[in-house]
Amino acid sequence: MVNKKVNKKNGKSVLVIGSGFGGLSTAALLAKEGYQVTVLEKNEQAGGRASRLTENGYTFDMGPSWYMMPEVFENFYAEFGKTSKDFFKLEKLTPQYRVFFEDKSFVDITGDFKKDAALFESIEPGSGKKLRQYLDEGELKYRISVDSILYENMDSVLDFAKNKELRKSAHKVGVLEPMEKYITKFFKNHKLQQIMEYNLVFLGCSPHNAPALFSMMGYVDMELGVWYPEGGIYAVVESMVSLAKEHGVKFVYNSPVRSIESENSKVTSVVTDKKTYQADYVVSNADYAHTENLLVDQSKRNHSTAYWEKKVSAPSAFLLYLGVKREIPELLHHTLYFGSDWKRHFGEIFKDKKWPQDPSIYINNPSATDSTVAPKGHSALMVLVPIAVGLEENENWKKMYAEYIISFIEEKIGVTLRKDIEYQKIFSVTDFSERYNSFQGNALGGMAHTFFQSAVWRPSNKSKKLKNLFFTGAGTVPGIGVPTSVISGHLVRDRIVALDT
Repeated sequence: MVNKKVNKKNGKSVLVIGSGFGGLSTAALLAKEGYQVTVLEKNEQAGGRASRLTENGYTFDMGPSWYMMPEVFENFYAEFGKTSKDFFKLEKLTPQYRVFFEDKSFVDITGDFKKDAALFESIEPGSGKKLRQYLDEGELKYRISVDSILYENMDSVLDFAKNKELRKSAHKVGVLEPMEKYITKFFKNHKLQQIMEYNLVFLGCSPHNAPALFSMMGYVDMELGVWYPEGGIYAVVESMVSLAKEHGVKFVYNSPVRSIESENSKVTSVVTDKKTYQADYVVSNADYAHTENLLVDQSKRNHSTAYWEKKVSAPSAFLLYLGVKREIPELLHHTLYFGSDWKRHFGEIFKDKKWPQDPSIYINNPSATDSTVAPKGHSALMVLVPIAVGLEENENWKKMYAEYIISFIEEKIGVTLRKDIEYQKIFSVTDFSERYNSFQGNALGGMAHTFFQSAVWRPSNKSKKLKNLFFTGAGTVPGIGVPTSVISGHLVRDRIVALDT
């Protein structure tokens, strides 16, 4: 997994389209192997969905805001003989997050097992012991995933069959059982079920359509912990850009790709408004469906437009970036509100595709931890409402819905916001489509992690018809999430290096 040897230039060139975490990981790792790498970025800054917004003294991570699975980042930095400490300070959040419920009660999840088990026990007798069992099973699934699956390029079910560790423990993984059913074996109380199910949203799925394999997210959350890199998630982006540049990667911003030309079985050129580029290899970190739409020869696609339309997309999001003229002690760094009709909200996202009127909401308040993201005594909030892809909207509707969500938060959580808001920006379905070329305006960069949209059933990271075209990021393997997007760079690096070995 880790190769610290720095190779000299090998004369081969790589074009990376997009600078999200998958693109940055791929670019840096290939440059370290001696490839001449150029990154073409559509927007004005690196990061993709992990962009940074700075306005009126406030700084917002526009997308990802949870730093989890720290060993994945350390594995990446170790490739260059470094650790995260060489780039930023990490703080483990305690409490990790606060959860408000419909009845206006709230609980704090601390990341301290004894405290969290006592909390569970106070809500449902016997659930403290069940929590230990649940997390132990989650740890097994996590270790199998990290040690035997995530860092391996697997092209068929046969590749799973060859995996000795997976064969030995497969009966314990529970991949076929829906999370919704699996969780009820451990917790009967609705509030506890919600706490253990919420992190599925990070994977773009619901308890109904996610396999029980993803109960490992409970272990990732409550055992490995939730961390904060000083300066926000964008500090991680900056660290990866720095490493890439150190190894000779060239970044070209404000350069959206207009077309990808090919001849026979190879990409021959990548065309932007200002320049046409050629390279030995092309790696796309742009949305997978968008990348295939860019192919001049549409017969070279891996998947048809109909394929994408039939798949279960990860949700979109209605986002508010709010600059508030006061501190808000009720809101921790991470705060969640769970609506009373949990199933209804998931149904509105994945089935009915309606604007939710009783939504569950996530609020990121990094100013509770980091004094640099807002003026003194102020708060920089990101409010996220998971919504369905493809919802119709216009500017008037977005403003009306923003007012509704602010009122909803004031009522359900009991905090006063409106009178103290001095900065507000709305970001929603059409914005995801326009800024990130996101398929149907999805927020997470790919398909939901249902059983047949995970692992080898996920879109491949290599083209079937163009031997020098590859894919990285959330749309391909291993899948959605910042850590998995970083891992996707390792996988593409391995594919390309193998071709030249």
